Amino acid sequence: MTTQTLSAPEIYQGQFGEFTITQSDRTGVIIYRAGLMVAALSFAIGSALVLLNNNPNVFTTLTLLYACFSLALGVSLFTIHIYMASLHRLLQIFWAIGSITAVAFALASSEPLALTVYNHPVTLFGVGFTFVALTGIYFKEAFCFNRLETKVLTITVPLLLLGHLVGIIPTQAEQILLGVWAILFLVFALRKVVQAIPPDIGDKSVFAYLKNQSSVKA
Repeated sequence: MTTQTLSAPEIYQGQFGEFTITQSDRTGVIIYRAGLMVAALSFAIGSALVLLNNNPNVFTTLTLLYACFSLALGVSLFTIHIYMASLHRLLQIFWAIGSITAVAFALASSEPLALTVYNHPVTLFGVGFTFVALTGIYFKEAFCFNRLETKVLTITVPLLLLGHLVGIIPTQAEQILLGVWAILFLVFALRKVVQAIPPDIGDKSVFAYLKNQSSVKA
């Protein structure tokens, strides 16, 4: 008779007590990273079509790629681990505003979405909220893991979008910034694939403490 022994889960010492990491925690991180990878690939393909292909027919394809990018980003924003629940919710709200605005422009305009946003920079006051949420992820990863690519992206994305909004960046410089963004986004997503899972989960004792404090105040 053979007895199979299951190994006990590893116990971690957190700031406010001990905790364990469940399979559900790990699955959440995998989904978060998968969302980032799909978003990065969609963004990179779209950027390559813009920068390397002069065919005007690509703009319809860009709308589909943007939809894929936005949906994948939304998945990541709903599975990311952020200690501050209010900040987490704010990033999700920003994503929702940007996504709803993008759908509205795509349906209302006779131009493809990419051309609408590029030719009418004021649309960034709506669509741009999606990229504010994405920059929030970059900032969180830069702060938590000290990643060079996310530090650069935290500066590059606002610089490109705000620069285009006010019209102070030459077209060639915009193309360079877009290329840097696409490449570093892919680097970031690929590095997340090989990163150990527990750091992305964080200190669960902090989450428990903050949740308890919130319940007490309520």
